[in-house]
Amino acid sequence: QVQLVESGGALVLAGGSLRLSCTASGRTISTYPMAWFRRAPGKEREFVAAIRRRSDTYYAGSVKGRFTTSRDSGKNTLYLHMNNLKPEDTAVYYCAMGLGSPITSSMGVASTYDYWGQGTQVTVSS
Repeated sequence: QVQLVESGGALVLAGGSLRLSCTASGRTISTYPMAWFRRAPGKEREFVAAIRRRSDTYYAGSVKGRFTTSRDSGKNTLYLHMNNLKPEDTAVYYCAMGLGSPITSSMGVASTYDYWGQGTQVTVSS
């Protein structure tokens, strides 16, 4: 049984920083592709960032240069470091784990991932 638990969401001022965490149980995160998605109020879920088993990372254009994803294998935890936050980053952020070996173009596709966390709220005020 895989469980993913996000934490670290908060209310922050525009220009501020946050670090989200996603702690996994049931499988080792370094073995599988992992990703972050978000859903803003009234909008569809969208891809944010992903990391492959070999540590290749991928980012949505809207967060590239501001967000970084990394993992700590010893803690079995995935991180999303978010800098220079903007009001449009306000959303519920979800981490996800895939069980396959997706091609690059699939790393940002939600159906690539098999397990999802419950989400953590990030609110950025202007």
